[in-house]
Formats: sequence, C-alpha cells, structure tokens
Amino acid sequence: MSVLGSILGLGGDAVAKPIEALGAVFDKLFTSDEERLQAQAVLEKLKQHEDELQVELNKIEAASSSVFVAGWRPAIGWVCAASLAVYYIPRFMVGTGLWVWACLAATPPHLVPVPEMGIGDILGLVGSLLGMSWLRTAEKKAGVAR
Repeated sequence: MSVLGSILGLGGDAVAKPIEALGAVFDKLFTSDEERLQAQAVLEKLKQHEDELQVELNKIEAASSSVFVAGWRPAIGWVCAASLAVYYIPRFMVGTGLWVWACLAATPPHLVPVPEMGIGDILGLVGSLLGMSWLRTAEKKAGVAR
C-alpha cells in the first residue's frame, strides 16, 4: 500500500472497484466468449483509430506556417527566449553594474567576487534545444520540413 493510500485509507480499492464494476457491466452485456472477444476487438479498433486521429492532428499542426503553432519545440523555445530577455539578461546587466560599482567603491581597491546569476537551469534547457536543432537541419536537408 502506498503512503498516500495508507494516510487516506484508500489503498488499491479506489482503483480496483470501478474497474471490477466496469468488467461486471461488460459481462452482463456480453454473455458469450465470442461476444466478449468482439467487444474487445471493437475497443482495440477505437483505440487504434484514436492514435490515427492524433497523428493526423499532429500533421496539421506541423504543416502550419504560424511561428507559434508548429509544435512543442517552438513553444519551449519562445519560453526560453522570453525568460532570457525579460529576466536573465537584465539581471546580468544590473548585477554586472553593481559588481563594477562595488569593485570601484571598495576602500582598498580590489575585485569583489562576481555574484552568481543562477542561469544554469535556463541555459541547460536552451542548450538542449540548440542541441536538438540539428534535427531541424536534418529535416530541411532531407526536404521534409515545411
């Protein structure tokens, strides 16, 4: 039993009971093994059709000429670019200005340690995106990019 299940007293019954009830409903609707197999085949076809529809939707989104629509990569790229432009770049510029001022204002002139900007997280994400950009280049060279 999970920690949350033992705290709430739910255990696996919260998930198992609805599934058992659904199975009982199917058993009442379809009495023979052949009917159950046919119902299972219909459910599998619906599941496969759902995947095909998602693929078609992905194709439509990828074919869009809009900068913001073409998928998750542009969205994450825009978030990274916006956070760099709005937060990290001004923070770096102000921090550098204050660092220069602190170095010049020190009584015995010496270099004060440069403050940590905390940019590692966003640069890790940007680096990952830039690393994956070769995939876009490969798509363009293969002639499959929009």
